[in-house]
Amino acid sequence: MNADRHQYVVIWEFQLNPEAKLAFEQAYGPEGDWARLFSRSSDYRGTQLLRDTNRPGRFLTFDHWTSREAFHQFKQTHQAAYDALDKQFEALTRNESLRGEFESLSASSTSPASSLPGS
Repeated sequence: MNADRHQYVVIWEFQLNPEAKLAFEQAYGPEGDWARLFSRSSDYRGTQLLRDTNRPGRFLTFDHWTSREAFHQFKQTHQAAYDALDKQFEALTRNESLRGEFESLSASSTSPASSLPGS
């Protein structure tokens, strides 16, 4: 994944059922079922799966897209397949929550000079 190309990230948090760890990692990982579904879009840039080292069974996914519009268009176009996967894997988790949808800031908006008055 090229970090420079990521403009939009959707972050989910999951608390797993203990017996579901392997199945969860296979479904939600960068080569998993969700990534394969998202790969139907040329605007999908990849998924990261992170495991919390302090809280067993807690995972985060970071789904990278070119833009907010691309992600929401994908969901609208593929809603039935999205809902089917969600239903298929719901037994793997005790809890799942959308942590947020984030967009990257351009380099010019984060440079010190751009925050000075008159810049």
